[in-house]
Amino acid sequence: MSHSFVQPYLFFGGRCEEALEFYKSSIGAEVQMFLRYSDSPDPMPPGTLPEGYESKVMHASFKVGSTFLLASDGCGGNDTFGGFFLSLSLATEAEVDCAFHALAAEGHVTMPLAKTFWSPRFGMLKDKFGMGWMVTVEAKA
Repeated sequence: MSHSFVQPYLFFGGRCEEALEFYKSSIGAEVQMFLRYSDSPDPMPPGTLPEGYESKVMHASFKVGSTFLLASDGCGGNDTFGGFFLSLSLATEAEVDCAFHALAAEGHVTMPLAKTFWSPRFGMLKDKFGMGWMVTVEAKA
């Protein structure tokens, strides 16, 4: 495989647009592409989408720092995020504090910010969408 990579694709079960706005305000995400089901050049097969989903997000891409992520509302499932966390590495403790508290708003802290043997500042949380985050001061080479 000469050119391959893994890219997270996040399904927000009807809350994708809200999530993108939250990540823009909390951690400076930049939306690169945004497409609603109603904007699709090809119609969805009958019975694929629940009623009212035409205005939901079919596909979006966004950037956090130098990382690109993909997102959607999915096809009406009540998606939950389990079995993984996104790791956000920042340059300073002040940046970690700011991002951590912004992401934790209306969420749940699973490990408070603290000094660890691998980082001067590290913490874990689930945001208001149930997305798990590990926020840390980036490792020095």
